[in-house]
Amino acid sequence: MAHSKQAMKRVRQNERDRLANKAKMTRMKTEVKKLMTAVEAGDKGKANELLSMVCQVIDKAEKHSIIHRNTAARKKSSVTRAVTAMS
Repeated sequence: MAHSKQAMKRVRQNERDRLANKAKMTRMKTEVKKLMTAVEAGDKGKANELLSMVCQVIDKAEKHSIIHRNTAARKKSSVTRAVTAMS
């Protein structure tokens, strides 16, 4: 366990940041799953509607350094390909 005041504060900050990062990552994964479900169901309208939201969520995760920029690009590319393959 941390002994100094400074180390105890870092422990608190790290826990708070970990929970925030986990929430953002979970949101991103959930939105991607919703989109892929719509793609598998063949719902073009819903898929196109969700695509912009998914890209925004991925960009936000990248901006906050939750995921690497190349990972974000790869995820956006794969969901975009899935949606465009429907038409």
